[in-house]
Amino acid sequence: MRLARLLPCLALLLVFAGAALAGLPTITEDGRDYVELARVADLLKTRLETTHDNTQVQLRPGGHVVTLTRNWSRILIDGNAVTLDAPVRVRRGVWIVPETFVAQVVPRVQPAAAASPPTTGPVVARAAVANAVTLDELRFRSYPSFTRIVLETSGPLTARVETSLGKETRVRLIGLNASARTERVADGFIDEARLERAGADAILRVVFEATGGEVKTASLADPPRLVLDFLRPAEPTPFRDRRETAAPLRTIVLDAGHGGHDSGAVGPAGLQEKDLVLDVTRRVARLIEDKLNVKVLLSRDSDHFVTLQDRTTFANKERADLFVSIHANAHRETASAGVETYFLSSEATDSAARQVAALENSVVRLEKAPARSGRLDAVKAILWDLAQSEFQLESSRLAEVVQDSMTQSLRIPNRGVKQAGFYVLGGAAMPAILIEIGFVTNPQEEKRLKESKYRDEIARAIYAGLAEYKATYDARARDQAPSARAPRDR
Repeated sequence: MRLARLLPCLALLLVFAGAALAGLPTITEDGRDYVELARVADLLKTRLETTHDNTQVQLRPGGHVVTLTRNWSRILIDGNAVTLDAPVRVRRGVWIVPETFVAQVVPRVQPAAAASPPTTGPVVARAAVANAVTLDELRFRSYPSFTRIVLETSGPLTARVETSLGKETRVRLIGLNASARTERVADGFIDEARLERAGADAILRVVFEATGGEVKTASLADPPRLVLDFLRPAEPTPFRDRRETAAPLRTIVLDAGHGGHDSGAVGPAGLQEKDLVLDVTRRVARLIEDKLNVKVLLSRDSDHFVTLQDRTTFANKERADLFVSIHANAHRETASAGVETYFLSSEATDSAARQVAALENSVVRLEKAPARSGRLDAVKAILWDLAQSEFQLESSRLAEVVQDSMTQSLRIPNRGVKQAGFYVLGGAAMPAILIEIGFVTNPQEEKRLKESKYRDEIARAIYAGLAEYKATYDARARDQAPSARAPRDR
């Protein structure tokens, strides 16, 4: 009898443990372990629902809706964004997801009966303690239109907004083992955040100085983090670009990374990143000028050094609509290959994204401005993140369109759209992305990157992505523009 009562609990622990213990066979894709999404659907007692063009698929387990997009790492669970460890793929017509999808997503959508195993008895108690998620750090950051609270934990954490009325919002943190604490925020919107015990869970009580607004949640991996964005009532979304209703897209700044005494990454056969990306950037500029009714400006048009801050300062002075920084990647593992596209965030997608950002940010050491003393001013970094946060959603849209265009055209591994703290993107008062067009440290990729024909292919792929984004951008501007026949104020 006791064993029968423990079986639901053990089954749930198997789900939390991941695909291997759940009995799902793995597939290797881009050096990572994947599982078939259809098998995960069977585990959840649901089925796949694909769109007519096979670009998206949905699962509907137990009243939840999980939306996945081909080649994207970001998925939606009941409308809330969750970032996976690797992009969703379609392999020979079969949808596959990273193996960690099981541990990261399945617990969030488990039926209530399965998620509520017996809570008595010594075995169950020991299992609960062994599998409890602990809090490593709680931090917050205030932005013009929202306040972000981040909980960094020992494992994936599920959150449920229980109440959001008046001056307080309560968020249940399921299975979190954390001590009670109070964080004073006092940013003119949130007064304080109180973490309290609630049985096997924890409750985060967010107390507002006046009235609260909508709550957006997202999950990030490596390390596991729960990101809660509390929107100020005056701003319906934290990432709204206030200029998107003003006019069509007219000016793009293309930024060729490195330059001058900063060579960037260097390949085994001597290819220098600074030369490669300047050549590709010029080719993209010519395509845009020839085919789009857009003004193109280059942050550098020759082999000279430009500081990271001066690159976005230039874009801001020119009132650019987009900032696109073009780089080439490097890794100590020479087999690393593929393209990836980044947008700015203080919360990196994973450790690999942080490493790429750290490598690109190391250029700061080459800047000779006395005030920097060989390192980036931390206060400036925070202010840059503040400036860009307003455009984060548009930046992610731009990154996804360009990344999709490149991977479809270049027949090269898709490393996905990611977010990290790139200094070169900081301070840009417009949507901004950074493209890593390939690995110069990979001998095979370096050989291709030296070819003029392949550089043309890269340039055309970037151009196609920018053209597609512009079409969508302009359509939104037309739809939201005031009618030309509206009476003028007198």
